[in-house]
This record gives sequence, C-alpha cells and structure tokens, in this order.
Amino acid sequence: MRQIVKIASVLSVALWISGCEQKPEQGPQQRGPMEVGVITVAAKPQSIMVELPGRSKAYLEAEVRPQVSGIVLARSFNEGGEVQKGQSLYQIDASQYEAALVSAKAELERAQAAEKSTKATAERFSSLIKSKSISQQDFDTAEANYLEAKASVAVAKAAINTAEINLAYTKVEAPISGRIGKSNVTAGALVGAGQAQALANISQLDPINIDIVQSSTQMLRLKQHIASGQLLHDDTAPVALFLEDGTAYSHKGKLQFAEVTVDENTGAVVLRAEFPNPEGLLLPGMFVRTVLTVGTDPKAILVPQRAITRNTKGQAVAMVIEDGKVAARIVTTAEVIDNQWRITSGLKAGDQLIVEGLQKIRPGAPVKAGPLAADKKPETQQK
Repeated sequence: MRQIVKIASVLSVALWISGCEQKPEQGPQQRGPMEVGVITVAAKPQSIMVELPGRSKAYLEAEVRPQVSGIVLARSFNEGGEVQKGQSLYQIDASQYEAALVSAKAELERAQAAEKSTKATAERFSSLIKSKSISQQDFDTAEANYLEAKASVAVAKAAINTAEINLAYTKVEAPISGRIGKSNVTAGALVGAGQAQALANISQLDPINIDIVQSSTQMLRLKQHIASGQLLHDDTAPVALFLEDGTAYSHKGKLQFAEVTVDENTGAVVLRAEFPNPEGLLLPGMFVRTVLTVGTDPKAILVPQRAITRNTKGQAVAMVIEDGKVAARIVTTAEVIDNQWRITSGLKAGDQLIVEGLQKIRPGAPVKAGPLAADKKPETQQK
C-alpha cells in the first residue's frame, strides 16, 4: 500500500514539473497582405474598328430595252456571259425602218428641187421689183415660197436623221460592259419601245459595291468622339470583308460615301464601300460582314476582360490598388479589342489594376501587388 502511494506521489510531481515547463499558448498568427496579380494600366494609340453588316451591289447596272418596235430576229449573246459595251445583243426586223429611210431621202430630194425652183423665181423677181415690172405682192409671194421650200429641206433632213436613228436602234447594243443575265425574250417575239419588261440585265461586278448599314446612334457617337478629339479619323483606312461562310475576303476595300438621310423605318444610315472583284467571287445580293476602321484613339486604355466585373446595378467595376488597399472604380467600357475592353473613363495610365485574385478580395482589404500567373518564372511557380 505504501508502495502504491509512493508511485502516485512520484507521478503527480512529474506531471506538475512538466506542466510548469510548457510554454504559454500563442494567439492566432497574423497574416500579411494577400498577393494579387496586377498589371499597370498604360495608354497607347489604338485603331478603333466596328463590325457592320452589308450587302453586295453591282457597281453598274443597266436594263437592255428596245427603242423601236418590231419582231426580234436573233439573239447574239450567251446568257450569263460577259458582254462589252456596244456589242450587238438583239436584232429587230429592220425592213420597215429601211423603207422609212428611203422615203425620207426621197422627200429630201423633192424638197431640194422645190427649193431650187423657188430660189430662182425669188432671185428673178428681186431684179424685176426694182424696175417696177412686177407688183410687190408677187415679189413677196415668190420670196415666201422660197423660204417655205428651204424649211421643207430642213424638215426632210431631220426626217432622214430620225429614220437613220430608228434603223440603228433595230440593232440592240449593250449600254455597258459586264455580265449579262438571262434573256426575257426569244427570236420571234414582238417588242416595243417603252415596254415594261426589259430584254435582259447587265451588271458590272468588278469593282463591286458593298452597302453597309450603320445605326444613326452609333454614327452620331463616333462623330462626337471625332469632334472632341478622342478619336482621330482617317478617310483612307481600308475596309475588311468577311463572306457568308465566315471566311475573310482576300481584297481590301475603301469607303466611298455615307448616305445623307436616315431610314425612318430602321433608324440606320447606309455607307458604301468599293471592293475589287477580279475573281467574280462577290455577286449582287450577297450578305457580308465588314470591319471598318472608324478612327484611332491616341490614348487608348485596354484591359483584360476578366479584370472587369459588374455590380448589382450592371455597372462595370475595376479593382485597383490605392495606398496598399483595394479600391473599386466604376468604369465605362467601349468595344472589345483582342479580348480586352477599351476603357473610356474610370482608369488612367499608371493605375495598378487587379486582374487575378478578385474572388478573394474586397474593397478596403490590404493587398500586395504581384505579377500575373503567366508572367511568373517557372521555379517561382513550383515553390
């Protein structure tokens, strides 16, 4: 029994000594500022481009129409082929117009003969009136007959000119060079001057026009930025084109003009660009997408899209470091350029913008600026 008491006493003393040797408990460790990925905002010149829809339209279009009436004897072109200006397309029966020309020439000869006769009479009466051999009335009549015959000659010459024009119109020629469509008439059809239906249509496709649609609101905003100096406009900037299947068109175009009126139904303005089309790839009526350089921002601020968030009001928010702490900035965004927002207000060159670690911070929290993960050295990332 005494031995048990001795053992218990020894154990209690040992426990007391070990308890006295324990160090006092430390409080929770104080962590330093969190490191976040930061970029320094910089301003640099940047071309501002907009993507707008458009449709292709022939550079020149002409309707082939008859100028005289008659039966079509022949068609002398291949449908869908290329034709040259002045090339004969249709031949209309010319027999009645040839006869009219012969008749007009005969009428001219008759009028010239009458003119010659009346002229001789008027000249003879002119000498007789001086000697009072004829009356004044006879002289006036002879002179009037001569003038009338002279006018008849002029009318006959005009009739010949008209007959020659009508005869030439029996050969229907191409008014412009280009690609001709299908023929709406065949040999044997009766056509007439002023008919509603065109014989065929010709389109010049090289170069070709692209009608681009831009909203009037966007146009006004761009003009305001140019007027204020925020954008520098360049009229010679090329226009890029993308086809219906998304492929890029190999040739660049140039902007020609902007329409002077706004479509009251759509609120849009039409811009026209001209593109070379040597391969004939673009056809009238095709839907395309165009990329226009509307100007250059001399002090553009571009930031990664992931660095911009939205608050409950839908406003764009950027987190920056101010005096070692997180500060929220309301910013204004424009268009996206290469996965980056262009910021028009709210940030300035030199600001430290937080890009990585946004989920772990809040405004007012102390943070330490660090490089982005992609910029860290491999050995640093392994540690």
